[in-house]
Amino acid sequence: MLLLHEKYKPVVRVLLNAGCCCRCVLRFCCVGQQDPYKLPYEELVAELDQFASITVNITSDKSAEDVGPPCKKAKLEETKQGVEETQQNGEMQPHPENADSGSFKRHLGTCVVCLGILQQCCQKEFADQVCEKVNSAGYEFDSVAFSVSLPPQFSVREHAVWLFIKQEVGQQLLLKKEEIVRLKDVYKWIIHPLLSEEIGVPMDSKSLFAVSVVFAHPKTDGDCHFLATFCPDCFRPAKNKQSVFTRLAVVKALEKIKDEDFCKHFPCPPSSSEMGCVTEEIQCAHAPVYIAGRYNKYSRTLPQTPWIIDGERKMESSVEELISEHLMPAFKVSHFNFSSSGREDVDVRTLGKGRPFAIELVSPHRASFTQEEIKALQQKINQSDKIKVRDLQMVTREAVAHMKKGEEEKTKSYSALIWTERAIQENDIQFLNELKELKIFQKTPLRVLHRRPLAVRNRLIHTMRTEYIDQHHFRFYLKTQAGTYIKEFVHGDFGRTKPNLGLLMKTTADILELDVESVDVDWPPALDN
Repeated sequence: MLLLHEKYKPVVRVLLNAGCCCRCVLRFCCVGQQDPYKLPYEELVAELDQFASITVNITSDKSAEDVGPPCKKAKLEETKQGVEETQQNGEMQPHPENADSGSFKRHLGTCVVCLGILQQCCQKEFADQVCEKVNSAGYEFDSVAFSVSLPPQFSVREHAVWLFIKQEVGQQLLLKKEEIVRLKDVYKWIIHPLLSEEIGVPMDSKSLFAVSVVFAHPKTDGDCHFLATFCPDCFRPAKNKQSVFTRLAVVKALEKIKDEDFCKHFPCPPSSSEMGCVTEEIQCAHAPVYIAGRYNKYSRTLPQTPWIIDGERKMESSVEELISEHLMPAFKVSHFNFSSSGREDVDVRTLGKGRPFAIELVSPHRASFTQEEIKALQQKINQSDKIKVRDLQMVTREAVAHMKKGEEEKTKSYSALIWTERAIQENDIQFLNELKELKIFQKTPLRVLHRRPLAVRNRLIHTMRTEYIDQHHFRFYLKTQAGTYIKEFVHGDFGRTKPNLGLLMKTTADILELDVESVDVDWPPALDN
């Protein structure tokens, strides 16, 4: 049963004669139930023909007598339309009254609205094509989120048919545009069961594994162009957009353009096309997976990330690479993004409980791991003598944001080996030990000015503690606000950091070694490993 109300009978007749496919007819008749759209196409043709009293038996011509003779106005309009179609397509399109099995042939033609999307593009053959692409992509998944991108000219053609219905049966039926069932919804109603059966997993809009299909119809790409004349503000160039005629821009223009202007520049109903839509692209992708943990760095010749200057690599490896080289093959990814709670210089060690980090693994082909498997990956990483990782675990994207949230309000602890030009006195040691909450002003250091904007940053040195070594050396322990440049606080950076240790001690001071002792960010959660 098609669940069509009698009031839609004139709409069905108008749309079938205009070249709409049966499923688009149901859309314009506001059929919101899924089952009628899933009927085999031949059965749907017969049901609609019977409802509209056009052809009861699609294999015979006896139904022609069921339809009363058309009025003179309708006959003239059909003749005019036939002439226009002849001029546009180079051949006369037969009218159903004059063609053998005309109703059946008309339904099998390419729809003037969906251009075949609800015809050949939602058949089992297309589902097989998508399934083949999914299988060859090599992803592991237990459900699929399916999305489809349709050409923007579909909105123009749908608008044209809606205006055509208003012109033809407007006095008998008031059809609001928002009542028309969305083409994309109908397509998913039909294709989802087919894909689920072929791929062997359920369709789920919240699935982390996504299959997206992009359809195109190059021959009608120009359908939208006339809108730019009437609504130029809707079609402004934008970054990362290949064309100004996006679906949103077209929909916005259709809301603005007057009906009479539209009808003057675009045929109502739209002209037919011999060719249906083509599949421009089928893409498979998995949502990113996030791995977090803490790392210790024991080498003074290891950068956090690859150190490349003017295309030349300066160090053979990095913390990022020593961790990711084990994760990438396990998760079967080719791209990743590394982030951490701050960073240390290449010659600075990170000790204590380590520095929090997170890695975004882009479109992993394998995304499901047990905690035991993650622990095994951690053990592989820890075979290195340059770094060690703890608390390795899978986290959510939202959890990663916690690492960066309020980062500058956190504290970090350091230990440094200091050299002074002047011999160290006992009162120097006592003076430094008693300093608390020292406020300093730091201009962007010269050594990072090439990658950081010039600014003056206010920072706090919460506490300082010293251990005397000899007259010119002492161990210096600091607890500071995150984001403090420790090296510059010691030597002053040519006066760009004030006050600095040299000014406080009234001598020239320099830093020989620096270690990060703790990063006071309570993330990720500690594990028993």
